[in-house]
Amino acid sequence: MNLAHLLQRQARMAPERPAIFCGTPCVATHAQWAHRCQHLAAQFQAAGLQPGDRVALFMRNHVRYLEVVFAAWWAGLAVVPINAKLHVREAQWIIDNAQARWAFVTADITRDTGENLSDLERVIDVDSAEADAFWHLPEQPIDTPITERQADDLAWLFYTSGTTGRPKGVMITHRNLMTMGLGYFCDVDAVSPQDTIAYAAPMSHGAGIYAIPHLMAGAQHMVPPSGGFDPAELFALGQQVGPLSMFAAPTIVKRLVDHAEAAGLSEQACGQSFKTVVYGGAPMYAADIQRALRVMGPRFVQIYGQGESPMVGTALSRHHLQDTQHPRHLQRLASIGVAQTPVNIRVTDTQGRDLPLGEIGEVLIQGDSVMAGYWRNPEATAQAIQNGWLFTGDMGCLDADGFLTLKDRSKDMIISGGSNIYPREIEEVLLHAPGVAEVAVVGAPDPEWGEVVVAFVVPQASHTLDTAALDALCLQEIARFKRPKRYVVVDSLPKNNYGKVLKTELRQRLA
Repeated sequence: MNLAHLLQRQARMAPERPAIFCGTPCVATHAQWAHRCQHLAAQFQAAGLQPGDRVALFMRNHVRYLEVVFAAWWAGLAVVPINAKLHVREAQWIIDNAQARWAFVTADITRDTGENLSDLERVIDVDSAEADAFWHLPEQPIDTPITERQADDLAWLFYTSGTTGRPKGVMITHRNLMTMGLGYFCDVDAVSPQDTIAYAAPMSHGAGIYAIPHLMAGAQHMVPPSGGFDPAELFALGQQVGPLSMFAAPTIVKRLVDHAEAAGLSEQACGQSFKTVVYGGAPMYAADIQRALRVMGPRFVQIYGQGESPMVGTALSRHHLQDTQHPRHLQRLASIGVAQTPVNIRVTDTQGRDLPLGEIGEVLIQGDSVMAGYWRNPEATAQAIQNGWLFTGDMGCLDADGFLTLKDRSKDMIISGGSNIYPREIEEVLLHAPGVAEVAVVGAPDPEWGEVVVAFVVPQASHTLDTAALDALCLQEIARFKRPKRYVVVDSLPKNNYGKVLKTELRQRLA
């Protein structure tokens, strides 16, 4: 099994169909994409790269990203995607740990530091004349056979965001990504050859691997000229090339909705720009998705997964999000949906025993999407995968219909006076308060109670928050012992490169 066969299949079936776009111009048909990958794969092999060797991509979103990825797979190599927002030294640590031999970069992401990657056999700037020569096709057609790989061979070595220390390399196999791609059609969205996926979120993360189901369907792949997220640009591109599909963190969804509201766009106009927005990677609060549905209409799907089970865990479908007549609609809206088709989901106690419905415990995932393990870290692998189940570290509960509701990461749970308190429950309440833009709840050390609840609150523009009113709302909605003992009003919340709030940093401030 080699994922490069997906590209070869499309190149044979529909060679002239447009495949890769930079904004509106097409830069490659499926046949051209495949021909370039064969040529690059031949050069990898001629340079002595062997099946299983690692090639790093330290690049902003770029039209050549997908060509490097599939060329590496064509040659039997494994890809190491690195977030372009990392510091060069952080990227260097990943490259060293992955023992990568080559790297492809966009030089603009290193200019601010003046530092360069080292200890690599070759570093190619994809915007350089060197890259143009590397990509230049010879006059004679290239016919490089795809290097066959086993289903459990490494394809994608993804490094976790590392909010609590050095990131771990997650070994994702060809089987893992094939499972993810096929599961997309079952649980997330139907895809046609006329569809276009836009890469506005980092291609080094979930947005990039969603290329796989869209390639399976023969759809189009579009990198915005900005190379990132610009809501006005995306709305305009959707109008020009047809409704876009994309993966987005909740922070990106909020900015899309803000733009639509500010521009006075109707639901119909939003539908002309966007077909499907799949969101995940961080909590999406019920109030935020209700607003998104109200402004942009039924074009959202929520997914839950982890780097260790990429994009595959649960899904909250378009139907469930808009089924307002269901008696448990609000509860479902606050959930992350039901288990995706390729996996099983359990909620267990600290001993790994299944808990009754409604009780909170650790979420476990089992299936062909679960990683092979952590790169060069057998101890962490043994801790994360036990008896075939991935222990996610997320706390949640299941209901009788199979809907999973996340409470928090296990490390974020607050224990105050012997009682377990889940910050997300408090955050959901505070987000309904007038004038609140964002909120994060953490525990602060306390000599009497062990921990007390502290809420960091970001006010909306030109709004002064009344903490007494916030306290009154909490007393009205949740148990007294759960309410924050302190409110800290801040201009913004610290976040990592994927939009996740860094609660570790907030706890450090309190300490």
